[in-house]
Amino acid sequence: MSPKQMNVAMMTSGGLAPCLSSSVAYLIEFWAAALKAGAISGLSIRMYIDGYKGVLTGDSAVISPDIYGECSCLHDVGGSPIGNSRVKLTNIKDCLARGFIKEGETPLEVAAQQLIKDEITVIHTIGGDDTNTQAAELSKYILEKHGGKVVVVGMPKTIDNDVYPIVQTFGADTAAEQGSIFFTNVVSESSANPRMLIIHEVMGRDSGYLTAATARKYRESLKGAKFTGPGFTTTSKSRDIHAVWIPELHIDIPAEGERLKKVMDEAGCVNVFLSEGAGVGDIVKEMEANGEDVPRDAFGHISLAKINPGVYFSQRLATLVKAEKTLVQKSGYFARSAASNKFDRKLIKDCAEKGVESAIAGVSGCMGQDEDKEGTPIRAIEFERVKGGKHFDKDAPWFQELLKDIGQI
Repeated sequence: MSPKQMNVAMMTSGGLAPCLSSSVAYLIEFWAAALKAGAISGLSIRMYIDGYKGVLTGDSAVISPDIYGECSCLHDVGGSPIGNSRVKLTNIKDCLARGFIKEGETPLEVAAQQLIKDEITVIHTIGGDDTNTQAAELSKYILEKHGGKVVVVGMPKTIDNDVYPIVQTFGADTAAEQGSIFFTNVVSESSANPRMLIIHEVMGRDSGYLTAATARKYRESLKGAKFTGPGFTTTSKSRDIHAVWIPELHIDIPAEGERLKKVMDEAGCVNVFLSEGAGVGDIVKEMEANGEDVPRDAFGHISLAKINPGVYFSQRLATLVKAEKTLVQKSGYFARSAASNKFDRKLIKDCAEKGVESAIAGVSGCMGQDEDKEGTPIRAIEFERVKGGKHFDKDAPWFQELLKDIGQI
């Protein structure tokens, strides 16, 4: 089979994660390498600006081959180099209200026409499960309605690490590392006031992975810390984590309050790592019982930033531990906007290399370590098997050991 011209498109979508820029950089690198090696006869690379918004509005840019070799600088950049947005192609009402389509149009048809117009043969969707499954639906729509083929090769971006059946999603390890750095500074606020309660709210809608991994990395960093002797209030106990609350664990507030009251009396502070998805069901029930509207985004997800789990739990816990002052600090935006760390770059690089090979072979799927296959190989995982909401394994030995160390179990 002779090499063929490849018109490649890329887009990033959803929330930020420490992997977007590196994903774009590695994909460009491996596509350029494929062209140089003669695996393809020609190459164009188009970036859709601001995710699906750019696809719907035709806002895109073709990257000059002259700068393919310069794109490695993106590894040092956080955020997305081509912009993000949250758009659901089946939510006609939302797309119409935001001006992405006109009355009588459907987002799927508008997006399909744009890809056909731009003669796209491969599209890389760098995003979470919603982003990638939408792209698969779009590809299916183009085939069924227009007889065209667009290969979709997704790159699994989410700091929640909650996509099934993928072992590790891009950016999650970096986000945990950055969350640890964030709290290393924030914990010093425990010295600003007697009996201080600090709630470190970490991103994670359905999965407690990021909260648990951040706690693990932070406690590892404490192992090398040195503290002075008697006469000083800053101790290893005051700098430690005293509770880790995640969606996978039942939170008995009265019992935890009693336990943490003893910590407060001894250490002069209490430090809690809270997953933003923990206890959301209880908060929603309370809001609905009070006749309040529960805010949701275009995908129907509860807007966690607006219902504020950190404030909800801090108000209840503060009374139980007799805190004089309470501080709720969210590390999410700090953590998710970083550039990829060494671990994530290696994972992204391996997936990008396999992803380009898969695209050339005409095989669609979401790249990642397939946990259902022996040896968890990196492969293009069938989109029908990809779904979000995977829970963190709360029984993982390292997490159980962490909970024992801090006295939570």
